[in-house]
Amino acid sequence: MAAINNPPPSQKRKAGVQRLIKHHLKIDMTPMVDLGFLLITFFVITTELAKPTIIDLYLPKDGQPTDAPASKSITFLTGSNDKIFYYYGEEKDAALKNHVIQTSWDEINGVGKIIREKQLQLDHVKGGRNEMVIIIKPGKESTYRNVVDLLDEMSIHGVKKYAVVKVGDKDSQFLAMYR
Repeated sequence: MAAINNPPPSQKRKAGVQRLIKHHLKIDMTPMVDLGFLLITFFVITTELAKPTIIDLYLPKDGQPTDAPASKSITFLTGSNDKIFYYYGEEKDAALKNHVIQTSWDEINGVGKIIREKQLQLDHVKGGRNEMVIIIKPGKESTYRNVVDLLDEMSIHGVKKYAVVKVGDKDSQFLAMYR
């Protein structure tokens, strides 16, 4: 084999094509992989936390309306400015006797308390609390949130029979007074 003669470093190089010196680059990909896994983890967790919740709302079939016994029913009226009112029995009786009462959205002293008290009353009656009917009447200026909050109260307290209906004439007049 022929020996390769490398010129000593002190000699000048000749003109012409110079040899290309290849440098081996070493790139550390560890930080890039860490960042990738952090991003994947972030997006997986945020999509799991951001799932919307769904309320089961069962709508009745078209047909004749079902009468609710006045002694076993509560009607909630929602109006503007997050005001909520309730009365027991029928709309005409509540308007004549002026038995529409304002309450709060508070679970302990408001809507929740009214539902629990009515359930306790009906526990001593034939049929029990399963016979209670709650009628939800959102006014024209009521918000979607108010209706959803009342529907949540139905599921929290285990109310089996409830309905969302249009506001009657006397109820709408009453809500107009408390704008």
